[in-house]
Amino acid sequence: MREPNNNTPLSSPPLQSLYDYRDLASDRLSAMAHSYYMSGARDEITLRANREAWDQLWLYYQVLVNVEQLDVSARYFNTSQRSPLLVAPTAFHGLAHPQGELETARGAAQAGCVYISSTLSNYSLEEIAETSSGTRWFQLYVYRDREVTIDLIRRAENAKCQALVITVDAATIGTRERDRALQFHLPKHLTLGNFRGQTRGALGEAHQDSALAKYVREQLDPSLTWNDLEWLIEQTTLPVIVKGIIRADDALRAIQRGAAGVVVSNHGGRQLDTAAPTALALPAIVDAVGESSLIFVDGGIRRGTDVLKALALGADGVLIGRPILWGLTCEGSQGVATILDILRDELEESMKLCGCPHLREIGRHLLK
Repeated sequence: MREPNNNTPLSSPPLQSLYDYRDLASDRLSAMAHSYYMSGARDEITLRANREAWDQLWLYYQVLVNVEQLDVSARYFNTSQRSPLLVAPTAFHGLAHPQGELETARGAAQAGCVYISSTLSNYSLEEIAETSSGTRWFQLYVYRDREVTIDLIRRAENAKCQALVITVDAATIGTRERDRALQFHLPKHLTLGNFRGQTRGALGEAHQDSALAKYVREQLDPSLTWNDLEWLIEQTTLPVIVKGIIRADDALRAIQRGAAGVVVSNHGGRQLDTAAPTALALPAIVDAVGESSLIFVDGGIRRGTDVLKALALGADGVLIGRPILWGLTCEGSQGVATILDILRDELEESMKLCGCPHLREIGRHLLK
């Protein structure tokens, strides 16, 4: 049985890769938290395939290019970022660190990266806004009670979030057998920060089930359609990005309905098992949508070469999920920043070795 983490500083020598942080975090997290962060749906085939698909892409690097001056900065909605790395929305950071999402937001700001906070954060979006000097977006789940949804949108606007990221692949929750076996729930000291003091702010034990699965079935709206997406986009002045797209025709529909961009995502392999890996889904979506809208991708990205491959396939940026939680578990905000710095450093090295001094010079010619 793993003991809960103590988030003590790391001893030397320093950890060198995301996998080093993963291994240390695995030792520090409680069994239930470790299962929740690491698990996928059913047989976890998509969970594994997300990672493997990036490895199966080979780089055809070019040589004798001047790469002395390198630029890895990115720009989204007229705001410059230090790199094309974004912190993906993930729930319940309080399981990794006492200050949870507050520390995550600080780490993302330190690294100069966008932080996308989750509807299911342990701290509220207002608390996150007060502690973060960086760029923040808000991930939105659509509740059965539309007034709850509208209230979240207004709060995100008031908290100066720069975009909404609407998750559309949660018509129900995929069965995560590891979570069900451990009857996943939040410890008594943790609540859903955006609903603190409300009935829907609790996530207590659920007999012979995951409490999160029970919550999703009861609270989130399974009846969403493209018309509802259009309605949601009309409710805000913020740009809306649609997360959970795996098909080119769906990506095109999202843009035609008014979305500013999409996230090519299968929810980290946590929803529909045997869903296509994102690395395989990305090219067709890029071809369908073109350069008029932002396209992001997540799922299994663990090395700077993975980031470069995603950009080569046409992504404008990549979302990093589980590794952020590993860094948070090990070193709090500094661990989050270090995870992002490691990936950025690896991306810079990969760009130099591929003969690409600027992000705009990364293209599919490197993959064939």
